[in-house]
Amino acid sequence: MTILEADEHYIWHPYTQHKTAAPPIAIARGEGALLWDTDGNQYIDAIASWWVNPFGHSNKFIADAIYKQLTTLEHVLFGGFTHEPAVNVALALKKILPANQQKFFFSDNGSTAVEVAIKVALQSFYNKGEKRPTIVAFENAFHGDTFAAMAASGISFYTQAFEGMFIDVVRIPVPVTGYEQVSYDALKNVLQNQQVAAFIFEPLVQGAAGMVMYEADALDQLMRLCKQNRVLTIADEVMTGFGKTGRNFACDYLGEQPDMMCLSKALTGGTIPMAITTFTQELFDGFYSDDINKALFHGHTFTANPTGCAAAIASIELLLTDEMQRNIERISRRHKQFESEMKAHPKVASTRTLGVIFALDVASSENETYYGNMRTKMYNYFIANGVIMRPVGNIIYILPPYIMTDRQLDAVYQVIRDVLEIV
Repeated sequence: MTILEADEHYIWHPYTQHKTAAPPIAIARGEGALLWDTDGNQYIDAIASWWVNPFGHSNKFIADAIYKQLTTLEHVLFGGFTHEPAVNVALALKKILPANQQKFFFSDNGSTAVEVAIKVALQSFYNKGEKRPTIVAFENAFHGDTFAAMAASGISFYTQAFEGMFIDVVRIPVPVTGYEQVSYDALKNVLQNQQVAAFIFEPLVQGAAGMVMYEADALDQLMRLCKQNRVLTIADEVMTGFGKTGRNFACDYLGEQPDMMCLSKALTGGTIPMAITTFTQELFDGFYSDDINKALFHGHTFTANPTGCAAAIASIELLLTDEMQRNIERISRRHKQFESEMKAHPKVASTRTLGVIFALDVASSENETYYGNMRTKMYNYFIANGVIMRPVGNIIYILPPYIMTDRQLDAVYQVIRDVLEIV
């Protein structure tokens, strides 16, 4: 039985309607920004495998750190125990996160990082004897697929089967250019009329919505309004964190600091599943009590897995090297040059770029759906031409590994030029 035959018999893939989907591509190995399938075909990974591999595939520096840790301590329960790798991750993050982030809670992935943040927000008021059951989120947000994270998300076809089963979430417009005041007024109205615990947001860039971008000043205003009303703020940096926006974190563009941050994806350089939710000291103190019922009763079997921690330490070290910072600047500069060209293209409706993220909207007279015909046609063209990109409806985006070469970037830009001639 071949890999694809066994896959068809036994595997259930994410975000896939198996009756209509094409067979998956069997990947055999990866190196740098490249992947090879079992037939020897080569692909440029232009989206860093769902935004997790900023330092490329089979990164030897991270692999060596993982191997060394595996031969020392592969795992130990984190309830009642601790270990040096976990402490070192916290110390490394403390140096690069906003100054108010003081406490670190480990979990498994982006969804669970958000789940932890929402639970802490709701329980923090419960511990004070207040009932604040409502969460505010942006329209078209995506925060994950576990229940609280899914409730805070706004992409309806992901969530419509579960309507009526969620926690209370109110959505407000994203403060994109021209809608800043609309968004502000909507938040102000919610805070005046509902008992809100927290406002969760993807800072500056909404990834799954199609790399929707908005300005830091607009988010600062919303955060200040929350703080005036004692509403907690949660920055979901699962996608934007670790250099994607051109700075270590998207929150580095802000004047305000969030009460909580959610980290995952590039945290371990795409090697081992791990997530961290970070908190202010004040939030932690709200759970610090002689009353055991005020503790945060949440955990995961693989919380603070030492091997994942070793990968995270190596990943953060790589991020901060001069070479990697130059790579981020180089890709950002190349994207801006490509954006100047694409703005003038007759088949491009709009463009945007921040850091290593580039996106454009293909002009269309039809209402393109998330997994519609245009998206499928473009995706298939990219794959047939050796580039991995996953359009969102009529939106094409690039979010490459930082180690991608100029030659590889040129190939990605060219396949976008080419696909615009056929859609």
